[in-house]
Amino acid sequence: MSSIEKLFSGMRASASGLSAERVRIDVIARNIANASVTKLSDGSGPYRRQVVHFAPMLAKQTAGLATQTGSTPLSVGVRVSSVSDDVSSPFERIRDPGHPDADADGMVTMPNVNTTREMADMITAMRAYEANIGAQDTFVRMAERALRLAQ
Repeated sequence: MSSIEKLFSGMRASASGLSAERVRIDVIARNIANASVTKLSDGSGPYRRQVVHFAPMLAKQTAGLATQTGSTPLSVGVRVSSVSDDVSSPFERIRDPGHPDADADGMVTMPNVNTTREMADMITAMRAYEANIGAQDTFVRMAERALRLAQ
């Protein structure tokens, strides 16, 4: 792999991180927006928190590995493997007899969204997004320096 290919592979890895973190931020924002939805439009129960699962993007690398037979996986970024419902967190039940979705005992089943946890996750996702932007900027500066040296 040439130096310029290595440079662009780093940029592609950062771009994949930006894309994945953007999905994570969108899902967290949706969780916060639905933190008080006690009945979905289809009439089913309360909103269930969603979580994003990442997976590495792998490529096979054979160049420069003459001592090994076959190829080894090389991480070239990250991708969103799935967005799934959080089934491990229980719904909260509160007493509110006046609520339209209250049962016969006056209890309302609330979504399993903890806004404090979501905000902490949002801050983490934003920091990761910012770190990927910083890495992209570094790759651009390196490319600019390489071009100036080549002149």
